[in-house]
Amino acid sequence: MPRPVPDPAPAGRQADLVEVRKAERRLTLSRGGRVLRVYRVALGFAPVGHKQQEGDGRTPEGAYTIDWRNPRSRFHLSLHVSYPGSADRAQAQAAGVDPGGDIMIHGQPNEHGWLAWWRQRRDWTAGCIAVTNAQMREIWSLVPDGTLIIISP
Repeated sequence: MPRPVPDPAPAGRQADLVEVRKAERRLTLSRGGRVLRVYRVALGFAPVGHKQQEGDGRTPEGAYTIDWRNPRSRFHLSLHVSYPGSADRAQAQAAGVDPGGDIMIHGQPNEHGWLAWWRQRRDWTAGCIAVTNAQMREIWSLVPDGTLIIISP
């Protein structure tokens, strides 16, 4: 039986910014310029550079928003990143490729959450940002829909 979805944190304790620094494999939650939490993350299997197209294994770079959430994801909870933006779509169209999508912050695969200690030591997603299940439950609670996410190299 699935665990219940975490309740949102009180509004005054929720993040207003998510920052991901790809080279450092770090996700930081902040509110009003004050750091709330820092997490180590795993990225897409080919993390260097901005996502160009579906299947390239890259995690996008730029400013996006957390625009919806999926409590029934095939990974333990997931928050959707608004990639591709209009510039991403235009760039992909000019190159004649599909920009891809479904970029999420998520936990571990539902059937293999116990492997997080090993899986989080390398980049393994198709372009998403992965954390442990316990961390994902905390992020789920602290990050409301509409939160700005900045992903930098």
